[in-house]
Amino acid sequence: MRYPFHLFVPLTLSLLLTACGSQPERPAGEQPQAAPTTAGSRPASAPATSRGGGYYKDDGPGTDIPENLDQIPDAVPRWEPLHKPAQRPYEVFGKRYEPHNSIRPHKERGLASWYGKKFHGQKTSIGEPYDMFAMTAAHPTLALPSYVRVRNLSNGRSVVVRVIDRGPFHAGRIIDLSYVAAHKLDIIRNGSAEVEIETITPNTGPATYAQVAPPVQPAPPPAVEKPLPGGVYLQLGAFANADNADNLRGHLSGELDWVREEMHIIQAGGLHRLQLGPYATRPDAEKIAERIRSSLGYKPGIVIR
Repeated sequence: MRYPFHLFVPLTLSLLLTACGSQPERPAGEQPQAAPTTAGSRPASAPATSRGGGYYKDDGPGTDIPENLDQIPDAVPRWEPLHKPAQRPYEVFGKRYEPHNSIRPHKERGLASWYGKKFHGQKTSIGEPYDMFAMTAAHPTLALPSYVRVRNLSNGRSVVVRVIDRGPFHAGRIIDLSYVAAHKLDIIRNGSAEVEIETITPNTGPATYAQVAPPVQPAPPPAVEKPLPGGVYLQLGAFANADNADNLRGHLSGELDWVREEMHIIQAGGLHRLQLGPYATRPDAEKIAERIRSSLGYKPGIVIR
């Protein structure tokens, strides 16, 4: 889980590039992290964990919450080839992002949120499926994949997560955590918390920072939709390839589940734009744009086709 987008002039088309793409294999020597067993799990209505996160409303762990969440180990930093499409600038809800193109020191403070069952199994920005019971996270600009230590400033708890996705695309948030990472930091109940994040580099990470170079197997890009009829649309994002736009569509479909109109990927001028609509009139579109602004903190731009 994923801003209002404006029209792009020709001189800036080459700058709006994607942040998602092909799917690499899991690093050599790393076994896929299975979801913890549900044997002995407690009902999802348990008071401390039943309400959804502050970012994705009505999100959560599903019908059962595994008992052994606290035993899931932190992510282990290791060398991984960077996902090249995730290094390119991109734009979401009219805000331009410049992703890091290397693993380098980075520290910041701000709000952390989490995402759960609505996005479990969906493709992340590096192509791997999102597992809400794995120690992962999403960040708007950090190199993908990379590793960060996240510390809850209210209780001192910290975890190490593997950053594999883009987001959160919500005003005021700096990182989106997997459900289990948020659980271990004790922020499930409130939905968000003030945290400090710091990248783990080969110089600052543990001695077990292993060097691996798994082969990359590109995933086929999603089908691009045919040109749409004229009308009024809201532009949500613009990317260099369809796979990135499709990834954002998946995230926003969960966050904006109240939207009745469809999200379409429009290819033109070398860009793949994610647009919502059509609406019969501009006032109709403005009304939805304002509701999106109230929900996410960003207002989409208006596109008349």
